[in-house]
Formats: sequence, C-alpha cells, structure tokens
Amino acid sequence: MADYKLGEIEMLFSKLIWENEPLTSGELVKLAQANLSWKKSTTYTILRRLCDRGIFNNDNGIVTSLISKQEFDAVQSEKFVDETFSGSLPQFLTAFSLRKKLSDKDIKEIQDFIDDNRGSL
Repeated sequence: MADYKLGEIEMLFSKLIWENEPLTSGELVKLAQANLSWKKSTTYTILRRLCDRGIFNNDNGIVTSLISKQEFDAVQSEKFVDETFSGSLPQFLTAFSLRKKLSDKDIKEIQDFIDDNRGSL
C-alpha cells in the first residue's frame, strides 16, 4: 500500500486539491499562494512529493487525485483502528464512547449500518 500518511501542512495542501480538482498546476500555485502563503517552488515540491506517494497526479499540468478524500479518510481510519485497537472496531467504539456519549441518532445510524451490511462484509 502507498504511504498515505500526511503531515498537517500536506493535509491542508491536499484539501486544496480535493476541493478544486481537476485544476491546472498554475491554478494550484495561485491557491497555495493565497491559502498557504507558498511560493511556486514550494507548491511544486510538495505536489511532486504527493504524486510520488500515489495520492495525486500531475499530467501535462492538470492536477487530479488518485485517491479521493473519502478513500484517504477510510485508509487513515482503518490504520488507526488496526494500530491502536488491534483492528477491533468494538474496542474502538467502547473507547470512543467512554468520553463521548453516543446519541440515540448515533446508535440508530450504527445499528442501521450493521443491519445493512450483515453478511456482506
């Protein structure tokens, strides 16, 4: 699996791409300047790094994602549960609910998800 771990600044930059793609590299330079106060060289350096890691693609000056924000979040969540709770979703939910009470709506949504996916996962 590609290295999808991002630092805080890389994450801010990635969100710019996800929210505006497809976009030209010139448009990305302007967005990075306006939102992150980056120079053109910084933008291209970080873009190249993220392209090398398989997250984005810069083909003929058109920047697109190779993994959506939703897919990225899913990978990060799975890694967190695997590393912190030995892959146990019930352990994660138990720990989560120790400090934050689940609302009736949360419980219903979780139960609906379980019911909808019973036997299909």
